[in-house]
Amino acid sequence: ISLKASYSIARKSKSPMEWVGQDKFSVENSSINWIIGTNGVISSSSLGECYILDASEDNYEGIVVDPERLPSNPNTFASRLQSSLAHWISKGKKGIWLKLPIERSELVPIAVKEGFQYHHAEQEYVMLTYWIPQEPSMLPANATHQVGVGGFVINDKNEVLVVQEKHCTPACAGLWKIPTGFILESEEVFTGVVREVKEETGIDTEFEEVVAFRHALRVAFEKSDLLFICMLRPLSTQIKVDDLEIKDAKWMPLTEFRKQPHIRGDRMFKKIIDICIARLGKRYCGLSSHRVTSKFDGKSSTLYYNVIEPQENCPGS
Repeated sequence: ISLKASYSIARKSKSPMEWVGQDKFSVENSSINWIIGTNGVISSSSLGECYILDASEDNYEGIVVDPERLPSNPNTFASRLQSSLAHWISKGKKGIWLKLPIERSELVPIAVKEGFQYHHAEQEYVMLTYWIPQEPSMLPANATHQVGVGGFVINDKNEVLVVQEKHCTPACAGLWKIPTGFILESEEVFTGVVREVKEETGIDTEFEEVVAFRHALRVAFEKSDLLFICMLRPLSTQIKVDDLEIKDAKWMPLTEFRKQPHIRGDRMFKKIIDICIARLGKRYCGLSSHRVTSKFDGKSSTLYYNVIEPQENCPGS
């Protein structure tokens, strides 16, 4: 086999077919083109499968790299990442998703050097993306909202379950409020609010309806905030306070709850309480939860809507 060697300089570029990477030496024969990196790592520019990162295709002409099968050696990862990018570019792929577990954090600067950008991070990993086409990226952005829930729990004595939080702004000092919190990943609104009430007060409840929700912009880390106010029916009465978050909790007469200066002086708080009272008097209808399945993805999900019974005199019926 006759071999020929040449020296080439690869330029960092987004040109569709141009190699992205560092300076390399190229050694060719009639069937194989070997790339010998300046770090001594050898890879094949014919891009055989053993030189491409293990990955799968998504439904949008993109690539999802398998985080469980990343090369153990950073130099090998760098070489295969370069080979993989060239291969995916030649195949006309679009978005590349690269999930790096926290124990492989040494690979992050290597990927960033090749043009990957941060998408989001969790406790266990960081997600990076690479958009190949010479056009604005069509990859979905990271989550834009955080979702909270508030539970309005009222017993047969017309008493509301209220809490005082340990950690709050000075403006809310001394305020007795309904239990609130954030829902967890992969948690329903109706199960999340029941859990939050249980964690903060020890009271078991049953979800009845979503009576209102609030949408606020740029609340935490420039993320928007959704807060769902839910009507709950108490199933127990004995309060057990969560010492980590809650200073105190009790059953407070509804009339006393409404008279608090914080409630009377805050338009949003006052409106929420007015809505809950209207629902108790059947002058307002909220949204109950219903399980439905869509034919588009075959998955079951929760749809919130109201079903008006003839005997219930709700506006809009």
